Amino acid sequence: MSEPDRPPQPLIVTLAALTVVSGFLDAVSFLGLGHVFIANMTGNVVLIGFAAAGAPGFSFMASLCALGFFLGGAVMGGRIAQRVRPHRTLMLLVMTMEAAFTTAAAVIAGAVPAIDAGWPRFTVIALLAFAVGLRNAAVRRLRVPDMTTTVLTTTLTGLASDSSLAGGTNPNASNRITSVVSQFGGALVGALLVLHVGAAWSLGVAAAIVVCAAAFFYREAPVGLGLA
Repeated sequence: MSEPDRPPQPLIVTLAALTVVSGFLDAVSFLGLGHVFIANMTGNVVLIGFAAAGAPGFSFMASLCALGFFLGGAVMGGRIAQRVRPHRTLMLLVMTMEAAFTTAAAVIAGAVPAIDAGWPRFTVIALLAFAVGLRNAAVRRLRVPDMTTTVLTTTLTGLASDSSLAGGTNPNASNRITSVVSQFGGALVGALLVLHVGAAWSLGVAAAIVVCAAAFFYREAPVGLGLA
């Protein structure tokens, strides 16, 4: 298996943890907030189309809210990235912000009877989508192949089209597999928590994972992260 220019392991671990969080957030949003995505913006564009066509069970405004706040977060993330040049500092700042937004969403989810309607629904969507937009803007600056923390379509395409079955040499195969497994695991555990103990627990665990990832990232020297 060929692994050209594989990024340092601590950086992969951090991005894998954030990918797990994406699975948690989409589990909460799709199962608890009513057929809307937080990390998967391709899905929201499709859901907006379904809602615009009048398909039952889909909310035009909820998906549009998620998309709009995600883009707002990405704009702010881009602005921050222009001013915070060291990538390590940028990631630490963005992970801290994501942990704060996710914790706020967990508090709201735990304080209200339900989060699938009214102001709690749109507030939680806005907080989480904005946080993921911030994170995506920062992660994009790292340029780690196949470790975007949210998007898997291109990753899966590369995994199949570059495989030995397709006559390829499997470049970045381990990054790609790590991304897929991480998001699947996050979605699985997140869904179990939403279905059996509540969305607040799933969001709380997601926030804790971001905090742990940030602490791990902070302990690593820039050279060990490949960000010197």
